[in-house]
Amino acid sequence: MGFDQYLGNQRIVSAIRNMLRNDRVPSAILFTGPRGTGKFTLARMFAQAANCERSHDDFCGECDTCQRIATFADLDAMVSRGLAERGESADAATVERTPLILQAHQDVWAIVPDPVRLRTPVARPLIRAGQLRAIQRAGNFMPQARRRVFLIDGADTVRWAEADILLKALEEAPPTTTMVLVATRPDAMPSTIRSRCISFHFAPVPHADVELLLKERADITPKDAKIIAQLSAGSPGIALAIDLEQSRQLRANALAFLSKAIQGQKFAPVFSASAQMVKNEETSFENKLEVFYSLLTDLLAIVLSSKSGPLRNPDLRPGLEELGKRLNVGWIQRATAELDRLESGLRRNVGRQLGLDAWAVTLASTNVREE
Repeated sequence: MGFDQYLGNQRIVSAIRNMLRNDRVPSAILFTGPRGTGKFTLARMFAQAANCERSHDDFCGECDTCQRIATFADLDAMVSRGLAERGESADAATVERTPLILQAHQDVWAIVPDPVRLRTPVARPLIRAGQLRAIQRAGNFMPQARRRVFLIDGADTVRWAEADILLKALEEAPPTTTMVLVATRPDAMPSTIRSRCISFHFAPVPHADVELLLKERADITPKDAKIIAQLSAGSPGIALAIDLEQSRQLRANALAFLSKAIQGQKFAPVFSASAQMVKNEETSFENKLEVFYSLLTDLLAIVLSSKSGPLRNPDLRPGLEELGKRLNVGWIQRATAELDRLESGLRRNVGRQLGLDAWAVTLASTNVREE
């Protein structure tokens, strides 16, 4: 047990261990990179190593401190308990007065975007002012073990109007406190926050390593492990969470949506398909947009080269190649730009189905391959 169990990004692991070994741990660390690449996992391991009862630059996983901090591995269960304790009828005042704080050890907290309610979560959970103020107050206390650690997952969801609270907490943190910020979109964070942190960017894990992980942890065939590894785009967390049959159906529906939209003759079937995609809550809408991005990436690879190279969606190759015959690079570039616009609009609370319908119209209005 220890850091040797961590998969990928060993240069970051080495840097973290050197900080602990030399007792030169900063007050703020920023972990960035694609979703599912193990950012929060390494943050949790750092908290264990910083307070382990048996080791100084690693963690044993067996002492009481390590085992208690290890419960952060199941954040969803902790969030569910926290929301249930606060109550389903929480209003804005209650949310700020009773912030969602996840604590498994007296010196280690986890802060995640607050979905407000368990049964009817908000469209875009955010880290809220009440959570930041709680960190600011608690960060000034001396640890009972060796170090107070605050794991702030989704740090890029902090609203800019409230970022000064987090900035003040970072600036006032004593030498015995470390805040680990985890973000997939660091560009969405104010530069004043990023400049206070020692930053590490997590690269995708090689597909071969993800395949090996799947074979060790799941009852899966080598063929399915290979497909899932490619679908995960180097993210072990995503790979372990993928239901291949559900994923295959979602991606096939998305490809059919693209094909219908390109025809541009009758929009009723397209709008019906978009309504079904929005209503299907088995997968988040953000994940559905990622599926569209992966399909466009594969279509670009197919249009640029006739050779059989690796695809993000290898099991959809026949359909992708058939669709690719009708497209050119310019169409794919415009489709991607409009998808970026749709994703940006979601942050401003643009309606999902309205946005998807508008994107379908632009797909039909752009020019396809002209021979």
